[in-house]
Amino acid sequence: QVQLVESGGGLVQPGGSLRLSCSFSGFTSDAYAIGWFRQAPGKEREGISCVDGTDGSTYYLDSVKGRSTISRDNAKNTVYLKIHSLRPEDTGGHSCPAADVRVPGPWGDQVRYDYWGRGTKVTADS
Repeated sequence: QVQLVESGGGLVQPGGSLRLSCSFSGFTSDAYAIGWFRQAPGKEREGISCVDGTDGSTYYLDSVKGRSTISRDNAKNTVYLKIHSLRPEDTGGHSCPAADVRVPGPWGDQVRYDYWGRGTKVTADS
């Protein structure tokens, strides 16, 4: 049974940092890409980062590029997303879905992802 569980969200002042964690089980790490999606209040869900299962390639949404790092610890079956210089627009529910690497498509397309965690909430506010 595939499971993904997010943690690490919370209230952070603008300019601060946090690290989100996504613990997964039920599949091997090289068979799936793991993404991070954010849904801000009143907005569509959007992909903000992804790490590929086959070669570890990483991808970022322009608005988080340069201040975010996604990484994968295969021994712990965990993917991390570190975000620096948090902005109010980073606020929202953050989910980590998994996509079969054999399924083609843009990393930011949520339709590509088969399994989703319940999410963790990030609030960047003073």
